[in-house]
Amino acid sequence: MRTDLAASYGEERLPRYTSYPTAPHFSPAVGPDTYAEWLAGLPAGASASLYLHVPFCREMCWYCGCHTQIVRRDGLIAAYQRTLRSEIAQVSETIGRRIKVEHIHFGGGTPTIMAPEAFAELMAAMRHSFFVLPSAEIAVEIDPRTLTSEMVEAMRLSGVNRASLGVQSFDPVVQRAINRVQSHEQTASVVDRLHRAGINGINFDLIYGLPHQTVASCLDTVRRSLELGPDRFSVFGYAHVPDFKKHQRMINEAVLPDGLARHDQACAIANALKEAGYVQIGLDHFARPDDAMAVAFEERTLRRNFQGYTTDKGEVLLGFGASAIGHLPQGYVQNQVQIGAYAQSVAAGRLATAKGYGLTDDDRLRADIIERIMCEFSADLGDICARHGAEPEAMLQSAARLKPLISDGIVRLDGDRLAVASDSRFLVRSVAAAFDAHLDPAKQLHSRAV
Repeated sequence: MRTDLAASYGEERLPRYTSYPTAPHFSPAVGPDTYAEWLAGLPAGASASLYLHVPFCREMCWYCGCHTQIVRRDGLIAAYQRTLRSEIAQVSETIGRRIKVEHIHFGGGTPTIMAPEAFAELMAAMRHSFFVLPSAEIAVEIDPRTLTSEMVEAMRLSGVNRASLGVQSFDPVVQRAINRVQSHEQTASVVDRLHRAGINGINFDLIYGLPHQTVASCLDTVRRSLELGPDRFSVFGYAHVPDFKKHQRMINEAVLPDGLARHDQACAIANALKEAGYVQIGLDHFARPDDAMAVAFEERTLRRNFQGYTTDKGEVLLGFGASAIGHLPQGYVQNQVQIGAYAQSVAAGRLATAKGYGLTDDDRLRADIIERIMCEFSADLGDICARHGAEPEAMLQSAARLKPLISDGIVRLDGDRLAVASDSRFLVRSVAAAFDAHLDPAKQLHSRAV
């Protein structure tokens, strides 16, 4: 990988492109009535994925960029779970039929902060309102520091088959600097309990670019993680945005790695995981060669949504909970971010939509191009444009940001086929951004490109 390019492009702040257009472009013009129309208009054979956001934690990790809040009283969590069940029923009734569900993902916050019986009730509510296929992937994000044996059993009985464990770093110096002290032994115990419960799909989340982090500490974290045998890794660069996430001000910026150091850390982690036999999936995922995600990458059927890379082929993602985002063929919707406003909307019998975005034909074309670039490091512009009734020449002319990328050897063009150079794949977000008609570089809304 080329450090000269990391220095030139790494400081740019760009979207991760888990959607296009991205969330900053959502508008209140799309509200509950629009969402209701879109739900009622879903095709007869549509299947869906469900995302449930649980915005509570026991303590704040200072690096966190999620919508979450610290809660001590379990009564607030129980009330929120009841609101989720009501919203699930509302959305199902608006659709007017019990549609198929192939993926369910619990995100947070800490979804396993719920009482085990509340989690089981929530799963039962989803199975009542939707037809959850026997083969459905049911994934839960877990904080290994707080997971109880009772919750593991509730997950087992509810059909959970994938768990995503937040690890970030095993370096105790880094852990103290981000207010997340989590031992290797705690994590190993959780992995063992999950395996004994038959929950064998295990994903580890790692982060580079954290305070006091070094290449050596990153490699030590990888080594210790490999001892526990997860089948997937997600490796993210820390996004320091203290203007948007006030708690990040607790992190001393003076001990954050610079762009080149972040680049070196990302490369070291990627190389170590590949040497261990994992396949690199797109920008930041790694999987065993026989894993479904690695197979999808090989077969060019990999997709990208708000959970990152996914094997989910559906066009409908229904989001539940405060701040949750959904994706339908017509566009995107996002719920009220504040928990109180979200709960009031649902209690009043209204869909909790606060804002969204209605897709245009040009948006759909660019979304397809960006998704293929993010998933495959290449895009057949001729084929994609033909499917959308567009001309690849016009699309290339509109992508002014592409010219320096070609000049610097980051991108190769062979006729209408675009490919990211193998030594420049860490800049794939910069290539995708060339086709983003909404991007305003002057607004620092996103994380660094490296």
